[in-house]
Formats: sequence, C-alpha cells, structure tokens
Amino acid sequence: MNIISTPNAPKPVAAYGQAIEANGFIFCSGQVGLDPATGQLAPDLSAQADQVFRNLSAVLAAAGSGFDRAVKVSIFLVDLTQFSTVNAIYERYVGTHRPARTTVGCGSLPLGALIEVDIVAVK
Repeated sequence: MNIISTPNAPKPVAAYGQAIEANGFIFCSGQVGLDPATGQLAPDLSAQADQVFRNLSAVLAAAGSGFDRAVKVSIFLVDLTQFSTVNAIYERYVGTHRPARTTVGCGSLPLGALIEVDIVAVK
C-alpha cells in the first residue's frame, strides 16, 4: 500500500489519509468543499461541489490517476433536492466517462459541509 498525499487538497481533519493506493486502485477519502489554501469551507453548495471535485482531481493526479479512471463515486448530500445542481458540476469533471455512482442524502456532514464525495479509481 502507498499513502497518497498532496498539498493541493485539504489536509485531513481527522485520522485518515487523502488516499491509499492498493493493488492498482486509488481509494480517495471523502472530500468536502474546503479550500486547501485557506482551510475555509466554500460559501454555498455550488462552490462547495466545485471545490470538492477540484480537491479530488488533485488527489487523483498525485496518485497518477484521474476522473477518467474512476470506477466508483459516492456523493453525500445534506439536501437531495439539490441533486441536479451537483450532477451538472459532476458532469463537468467526469465528461463522458460514466463510473458507477451512488448519491445518498444525509443529515449532516463534517464542518457543516453540504456535500462530501469519495472516489475509487484505477491507477
């Protein structure tokens, strides 16, 4: 196993790493919409979603992968009525690639975030 870490994504806020590489797969921990430069949460759902995918892009790049190599994406939303907003932002990052995906409504997320996303990708 290899630990993946990049300064281009937020430092973990608890006892976990940004990602782990194992057996040719990259397992990215959940990312919320924290700006890695400021440590601040983006102000609204659209900005948080965009920041989440920028953070995940940085982690995947550090691992030698990218969204085009994603096999499974899990999205956690505080408000499922905002699904279409998040889906439009998601599509900008994955393009025509269609990994398996789950979207789950949840009561709350760390740091008061409105969205959290994790990804499994191949190297």
